Amino acid sequence: MPATKTVKDYIESLPEDRQKAVNEIRKAINKNLPKGFKESVGSNMILWAVPHSSYPAGYHCDPSKPLMLMCVTSTKGHISLHHMGLYGFGSLTDWFKAEWPKHSTKKLDMGKGCVRFKKPEEVPFELIGELATKLTPQSWVEFYEKALKMRSASK
Repeated sequence: MPATKTVKDYIESLPEDRQKAVNEIRKAINKNLPKGFKESVGSNMILWAVPHSSYPAGYHCDPSKPLMLMCVTSTKGHISLHHMGLYGFGSLTDWFKAEWPKHSTKKLDMGKGCVRFKKPEEVPFELIGELATKLTPQSWVEFYEKALKMRSASK
């Protein structure tokens, strides 16, 4: 898939059967995500991050990038939703897994921070919207910095 510069271009570059689902995921996130995150396109995905204007340090592996919380992308085999809080917050992961059966009859296809949807019609948009409400930019930065300190201390 060619690199895109805008969300609109990204969505239009997707196969037709994926465009609606990705756009609906985007709407659910934008409607529910606390103020302070910024939507953009990067690494060929739609992402939501704490912008440099709020967190100048950015992502520790590449400080030129903002601190990402969520992203959505479409690959050959599925649509992926990544939420870094699912990777680091055990309680958030537990909540998400408990909520999944209330929103979907399909088996949860999940990695550490990634949820995969093989069929666009199987995306639980309401649950994604609820997930988007769970972390503010401030709480995400605080958790992220704490995790970095713990990581450095263990080396």
